[in-house]
Amino acid sequence: MSPETAAFEQALAFHCAPTLAALTCANLISLSQTDYPGLKDLLRDYSPRLEKAGILLFPLCRYRRRSLLLVCRPALLEDQLALPPVREFLADMGYPMAAGLFPVLEHLRRQVEYSGGFPHEIGFFLGYPPADVLGFLTLGGRNCKLCGYWKVYSDVEYARRCFQRFDRSRARLLHEVRQGRSLPELLAPLSRRAA
Repeated sequence: MSPETAAFEQALAFHCAPTLAALTCANLISLSQTDYPGLKDLLRDYSPRLEKAGILLFPLCRYRRRSLLLVCRPALLEDQLALPPVREFLADMGYPMAAGLFPVLEHLRRQVEYSGGFPHEIGFFLGYPPADVLGFLTLGGRNCKLCGYWKVYSDVEYARRCFQRFDRSRARLLHEVRQGRSLPELLAPLSRRAA
């Protein structure tokens, strides 16, 4: 494994462990093209290996020599986007909800590119509870009950449990990757269980 691939796997394990461990539908990762000069080739070569484990690396945008990737489990993401409050909200925002996952992701890509930042609805794509995304939108990010992987406005105990599971998954995955095991190797058992 090349040093760039090893660094890429560690970055994925650190930033995307909840998705890699199938605890949530998606995570975001921002990668510097200075640190990953061969990122385009790396993604082209590496993506099929993760797709076998049910994981999609979806480039959202490039900005100032950084690339933003949505790392997702398409089946889990489709379930999240099918939740009635999520589906209704995104449809009202112009997302083509009846067209399938990839047109919806393309619409998100355009939203990210044109907004110059993160559109607030991105929380729906990251598996945040709909009540928390809507609470954030309503209160402008103020007055949350708990702040962790997301700002919590509804079920604090549920969020605490999620945050703890996410932290444990990160620690386990980073440990294994640092011991020399590759992500596709580590994720293969998960993909077999899902089949």
